[in-house]
Amino acid sequence: MTERKPLLTASSPFTCRAAACLHVAWLCGLLLAVAHPAHAQSTPQELVQATIDNENAAVARHERYDYLSTERSGRTGGHVWTERVVETAPGRVRLLLAVDGKPLSADQMQKERARVQQIEAHPEIFIKHEQNTRGEEKRARDMMEVLPRDFLFENVRLENGVWHMSFRPNPDYTPNGIEERILHAMAGKLDIDAHDLRLMRMEFHLTQDVPIGFGLLADVHTGTTFLSDRQRIDGRWHTMHVATQVRAKAVLFKTVDLNVDVYRSDFKLLDHELTVPEACQRLLR
Repeated sequence: MTERKPLLTASSPFTCRAAACLHVAWLCGLLLAVAHPAHAQSTPQELVQATIDNENAAVARHERYDYLSTERSGRTGGHVWTERVVETAPGRVRLLLAVDGKPLSADQMQKERARVQQIEAHPEIFIKHEQNTRGEEKRARDMMEVLPRDFLFENVRLENGVWHMSFRPNPDYTPNGIEERILHAMAGKLDIDAHDLRLMRMEFHLTQDVPIGFGLLADVHTGTTFLSDRQRIDGRWHTMHVATQVRAKAVLFKTVDLNVDVYRSDFKLLDHELTVPEACQRLLR
């Protein structure tokens, strides 16, 4: 095996869709963009739409980074993993450095380096594994397009160069599909940089339980939350922190708690698109 498998899985198709909607949409994508003057938008919906356009333009630039990630999630078995991450077009290649703040032993690091060497030798296995994740990221990014029509924006104010607003579901809009139904049951807050029109902070919380398959497949419960914090560093926007908690009862009465808490730092812009073997070599040098 060349890739650590998640230690937490779910038996229902709800998990990947809801996680994509709540987590990957804003955890992994949405980096650089083109600035628009803040006065060009006359309504909150137009302001949010311009921000979404900027985020989509950022994704299209295909800039990749080398950075440090500190994560506690199902993938890490509830432990805190510190990893060095190198982005490639197929996905993120990772090298584990520490667990719960304790650096790997010499033997553990040797095994971890051997795992990355396996990815370098057989990148096709890694790429196949990552294709499903990339597909869910694309699905989740597409969901952002419904924000201006799916929500009503209130308490809009400009303070110290930042647009602040709260949002709630638009009762006149009927959602389609599982992802939109979950999104439509959420409320929260947005902070948008007024100069660049880039997303700085997003908070979601589920306002009511959402049954899936008439409650036969799963119920997504209140207590489901999403938080994303982003900063402009050296002229580029980065997602610094993402925290997601999905509470649901899936088929066979299995309770699903999907908790992800990720911090990122020490971003280095890659000067060219790396292949998976090149990313492995960068991590191993």
